[in-house]
Amino acid sequence: MSFSMRAVRGLLAGAVFVLGASSVMAANIAVVGGKTDDEFWSRIKKGVDDARLVVEKNGGSVSYLQLQTYDNLGPDAAQLVRTAISQGVTGIVVPDWVPEAEDEAIKAAVAAGIKVILMNAGSIDKARELGAINYVGSDEYTAGKAGGEYFASKGAKNVICVNTLPGAANQEARCKGVIDGITGKGGAGKQLPLPATSFGDQTAIAEAVKATLLQDDTIDGVLNVGASDADAAASGIAQANKVGKVAHGTFDLNASGLARIKDGSQTFAIDQQPYLQSLLGVSLLAAHIDYGTNLPTAPVLTGPGIVDAANIDATLAGVKEGAR
Repeated sequence: MSFSMRAVRGLLAGAVFVLGASSVMAANIAVVGGKTDDEFWSRIKKGVDDARLVVEKNGGSVSYLQLQTYDNLGPDAAQLVRTAISQGVTGIVVPDWVPEAEDEAIKAAVAAGIKVILMNAGSIDKARELGAINYVGSDEYTAGKAGGEYFASKGAKNVICVNTLPGAANQEARCKGVIDGITGKGGAGKQLPLPATSFGDQTAIAEAVKATLLQDDTIDGVLNVGASDADAAASGIAQANKVGKVAHGTFDLNASGLARIKDGSQTFAIDQQPYLQSLLGVSLLAAHIDYGTNLPTAPVLTGPGIVDAANIDATLAGVKEGAR
């Protein structure tokens, strides 16, 4: 197989790359990520697995280092980066969820000669600061602002952003964007921070949303930072007897949320396309290590996209194919 054909196998069609010197060994990449029983991260894992096929064809390897819980997010992620360094990898794909906890570990990886791509959480500015070669994912603030503005376009005046991971940089940016988006259109918005232990606790999230809506009858919009949180919030909205009275949106997609959009009980979802994040992140990093390629597009944005009643059928078709 020619060099050009091998390069094409490692990258998505249509991308333009600047070629440099090739490396002396195939890519050995570690991906740091969330729990695979989390529906969002199962899509990330599928992207990793699909990219792995190409990396292994070229003689390399890809490992997935997953968090066991989200209770100690930043320090645990930093420890996984250090684990990858100790394993002698040549590349790391990692979300920079909590910069104050993770940045030193990422800098240590770069200092050790390991190539790094930030994925899912971070920014191109943060990537450049740390010495990473790119950022692949959504701009969380921009996505949040789009959500806030969408609420306003649907007539919402007072929106809460329910944050089950307060302190995580990507979730804080999401909520700030939502608040700025709605307030920029003349409405009001605030964050509802919950303890990190509430992440994944459906009862705790539902009760918090229900209590908040009953305490403040002016709230007419609820935004969740994750799809599983939205399942719980939908229950809380129903328990507060606010279905149809409160616009409900969320970041990310899952089957139950898409079903609610289809039946009209949820207003919208903000899609960042997690499958593409890992597929592109691993593929681009492997090509950089193997062939010295660099993508002139930085950051590589995979979102935001609004999924609502107007495009729900097309989105569901993508779900059936495993791409959404």
